[in-house]
Amino acid sequence: MFMLRNVSKYLFGDGSKEAIIEIPQGQLYIVRPLSPKGYSELIFKDAAASIRRTGQEFQYQLVVQRAVEEGEEELADEVDEEGAIDRLGGDKDEKTFLLDESLHFRSEVREGGEKVLAWRDLSGDVGDLYEFVCEAAVQPDKVATFELAAIQCQYERKYRKSAQRATESELREFSFDEEEAIPSASPLSSPTSKPIDLEPTSEESAAFMAKEVTSSKSKGKSKIPALKEATTTNAATASFPPQTGETLAKENAELHLFDFDSQTFVLQDAKVTAHVMEVGKWAYWMQISGADKEWLGQPVIADMNPVFNFEYLSFIFNHYTPDGSAYSWLLRFSDQHQEERFQQGLMQALWEQLNETKWSKVKDQERDYVLDAFNDLTLEDIPEGDGQQEDEEEDSEEESVGKDEGQRSEHYDTDESEDDVETKDSDGNVNSQLAVGYKHDRSFVVRGSKIGVFKQTPHNNLEFSTNISKVQTPKGRLFSPKKVMLHAEDTNMVLQDETNPNSVYRMDLEYGKIVDEWKVHDDIPVTSFAPETKFSQMTSAQPFLGLSKNALYRIDPRLSGNKLVEADLKQYVSKNDFSAASTTAKGHIAVASNKGDIRLFDRLGINAKTHIPALGEPIIGLDVSADGRWILGTCRTYLLLIDALQKDGKNEGKLGFEKPFAKDSKPQPRRLGLSPNHVAQLQHETKAPISFTPAHFNAGVDDSETSIITATGPYIITWNMKKVLENRKDQYAIRRYEEEVKADNFKYGSDKNVIVALPNEVNMIEKRSLKKPTRESIAGPAARLSTPRRSGGRASGFGRNEIVNSPY
Repeated sequence: MFMLRNVSKYLFGDGSKEAIIEIPQGQLYIVRPLSPKGYSELIFKDAAASIRRTGQEFQYQLVVQRAVEEGEEELADEVDEEGAIDRLGGDKDEKTFLLDESLHFRSEVREGGEKVLAWRDLSGDVGDLYEFVCEAAVQPDKVATFELAAIQCQYERKYRKSAQRATESELREFSFDEEEAIPSASPLSSPTSKPIDLEPTSEESAAFMAKEVTSSKSKGKSKIPALKEATTTNAATASFPPQTGETLAKENAELHLFDFDSQTFVLQDAKVTAHVMEVGKWAYWMQISGADKEWLGQPVIADMNPVFNFEYLSFIFNHYTPDGSAYSWLLRFSDQHQEERFQQGLMQALWEQLNETKWSKVKDQERDYVLDAFNDLTLEDIPEGDGQQEDEEEDSEEESVGKDEGQRSEHYDTDESEDDVETKDSDGNVNSQLAVGYKHDRSFVVRGSKIGVFKQTPHNNLEFSTNISKVQTPKGRLFSPKKVMLHAEDTNMVLQDETNPNSVYRMDLEYGKIVDEWKVHDDIPVTSFAPETKFSQMTSAQPFLGLSKNALYRIDPRLSGNKLVEADLKQYVSKNDFSAASTTAKGHIAVASNKGDIRLFDRLGINAKTHIPALGEPIIGLDVSADGRWILGTCRTYLLLIDALQKDGKNEGKLGFEKPFAKDSKPQPRRLGLSPNHVAQLQHETKAPISFTPAHFNAGVDDSETSIITATGPYIITWNMKKVLENRKDQYAIRRYEEEVKADNFKYGSDKNVIVALPNEVNMIEKRSLKKPTRESIAGPAARLSTPRRSGGRASGFGRNEIVNSPY
């Protein structure tokens, strides 16, 4: 049955989606044609019906969920004293049914076009039915697709195997055409009806199935896009390799192209040859050819954003043209062995291109680590509870945007005109770095040789406090800090001048001036630094960590002369090219490099306990959870989440910081990235490649890590840790701004509020203002950080309490 196999490919093909298919608009009734309780009852006036995966293989649920009214989804979950979660409304807002043949699930289109899904009420009387009456805007093909998906789910539940290769006759077992016509939810209308044709055309099925690959669960009302007969996104002219060399992989597959307008992957060619080859020293090429045309050719580079899904035999990647346009393609292989061979060849090419090292020299366990990171994996041993963020986020704070004028900076008079406040430096400087206070409710934004100081208001806004107008050495030389770090209960700030790599400076924040230059070492420079423990800045502790390209050491400002503690120096002969460091609450240390590897130490001055292999891209940022369980590395095109807990062996239960992993075992990686189709849409909008800012966990002494934040271009993005660990694909939310996001982080002690710095604006926003990535949320409209002007005058879009470079 050709069209049913299309259902398998497209609906079931993205195993990372919780919802397989959804009809977002309709009403749910319970109909009791033979019962004295009454003929029918309206359960949900406005609802969505979906088929969802469960935590068990081959088990699926039919879910009908009441549409959430505006503002309801922002209400907090209430947790009782025993820790039980009381969901918003509980069962009164959602009905779930295990998709089993006992439901006798079926559908009809009535005279007049009314479309109905029906199934038995197994807990009711004989003849009782649930009926989902679809809104008129829902197309009949959509309803047919929904029924086809339900049929396959019932097949998989009964036979405990995939329905992808089930025959038409095998699936017909779950089509209940012989049932009587579905009675109307209203007894006044006659139940004259006709069953939905089980078999829409192959072309219609493929188009609708593909549409579900990227559809996301919607809350409330949404418009239903009309069926597209053809894609409106056309492939660019294919490029050809500059030369041909050794073949690393060559396999046949189906080729699909993501269409921006319909938000679907559309079949382009049922049989193409995907060829990965060497074209020069550490240079590789992928060419995809059909029988009648060359579809595309491109270098094998990290920007391809490769994602493999072996459960559904798919490989999704991005292709870029010389004019900056981006396309998202999908290859689907016929079997797992074929995809494995292709993955081996492609990952070998990508690895060698990034590392300029032969793949054959890599140890077997390190190869597995690299390949696992690019697969769709579910992390094992997911912690339950422990303050993990729930789907409906708690937020009892009042909306404050535009309501809190707050206290003015002492440098403003109340009658001063807002038009007199400049919002851009005449020297062209823009905001570049952000430091969030832990001890006090202050945030600091670096802008050239100035630092703006902001205070958090009770309503979770940022209010401009003051401006440190001159960052200059004790000798009076102005400089723009390369890196800053709050220190000693947020009373000091450590700064680095790029032109003086062997020293760092201490700024006394009470006076707003640099008071000390700390010479670290005559021969060992400082490329980066980090607190001695994760929450050191909340204490009066003076020492902190320093990094050079090949050394890790402690800096103690209390020493006379050079501040490097020789006893705590770990220096490597080879150039490891260290780039970032982070610490746990206990002071365990993670160090990353531009080579892409990570080392875990339990203390300074010794060899690393664990060495985590490189995936290839440089790591530009590093964070570690307070307990040391999770390591978060930032690369340009993806984030890397690593579980440092050992699951077996003699060191079971120990962290990689404390004891080394066994030789045949490595930490379990999770590569976090935007889906290739979202990457293509982002680049379609911005004409710029993905380039993440250093990612951060939310932080708090008494808080567990529940969220991750980063940004790329004008987009700010947050990941939900709970959804990441459950391998759900609605893991991240997104918000677009008018300008590039320069720096971002969570407010200390909360994951509900995010501090964002644009080139000329700074403010705090609520995380719930970020939306699921859709065509609309990616395209805009672009958001502004600040409150709209209440009166006339210059339309700067932000008030003086949000300006970094205000007069000091």
